[in-house]
Amino acid sequence: MHVFRTTGPGGPEVLSYEERPDLTPGPSELLVRVRATALNRADLLQLRGHYAPPQDAPPDIPGLEYAGEVIAVGPKARRFKPGDRVMGLVGGGAWAEQVTVHEREALPIPEGMSFTDAAALPEVYLTAFDALVLQGGMRPGETVLIHAVASGVGSAAALLCRATGVRVVGTGRNASKLERAREWGVERTVLVDGTPPRFADAVREATGGRGADLALDLVGGDYAAETLEALAPQGRVLLVGLVAGNKTQVNLGTLLVKRLRMIGTVLRSRPLEEKIVLAQSAERHLLPLFRSGALKPVIDAVVPIQDIRAALTRMASNETVGKVVLRWD
Repeated sequence: MHVFRTTGPGGPEVLSYEERPDLTPGPSELLVRVRATALNRADLLQLRGHYAPPQDAPPDIPGLEYAGEVIAVGPKARRFKPGDRVMGLVGGGAWAEQVTVHEREALPIPEGMSFTDAAALPEVYLTAFDALVLQGGMRPGETVLIHAVASGVGSAAALLCRATGVRVVGTGRNASKLERAREWGVERTVLVDGTPPRFADAVREATGGRGADLALDLVGGDYAAETLEALAPQGRVLLVGLVAGNKTQVNLGTLLVKRLRMIGTVLRSRPLEEKIVLAQSAERHLLPLFRSGALKPVIDAVVPIQDIRAALTRMASNETVGKVVLRWD
């Protein structure tokens, strides 16, 4: 099989296109022929040497999501058979023509969905679903504040909110991207153009003075303190990303007086058992929404994987809206 591997810390230039031996599935694993994968911010961090993959992932092959077809199964695998179309998350290794995954982590691709559309789903929608629904307890009628609403996870979260009867206030630093957010049912957008960021007043105005019930923070840094100010009493914050930094100052009195909850969450380093629970919940609750058309992928571009270096450069420039999908030709 062919892979794109890192040859050392750096930018897209450190990627090397090489041949590796074919993989063999373990007892309860699937061997999947990858037809499409996608880019994520974590990939850029891994290339730069700032985000080490889990111990059970290839150390030099990035890639967190895949869509393809099963080409072999382990002797104890029962859920899928060769020829079945599957998609899912991995700790790394998806920038390759083959991956092995535990059969209970894999999700069936909805009938009629292309491999390139399917590759745009796992990372963003499972992240949004896990944070907002499983951990955040999102309920119909609430208002959710989504930072970086035009990003891959942000757009997926907005569409998930629309499909479940939840109102969204979205923030971003690019006015044209925020205009796109209206396509996903975002009723109110807030352009954040200052340092430190200011958006709490706009969120309270949009909610009749009450504040947001739940916040999905994909930014971190100085957004954290302002997010607490933007929340309603007993509000919840799910901290998922730290693109603005991992240090800030917050007023702990705000947490106490409003009785707020702030929860940090990651997917990549979770134990296999927890990843299986998430995949099974997503199969029951998310996939029917894709089959009905209530949810859809938000794709910025689909490019041949041979153009991965240029695609990474474009994503790093913050020009993208939604996912950049890579297809194996």
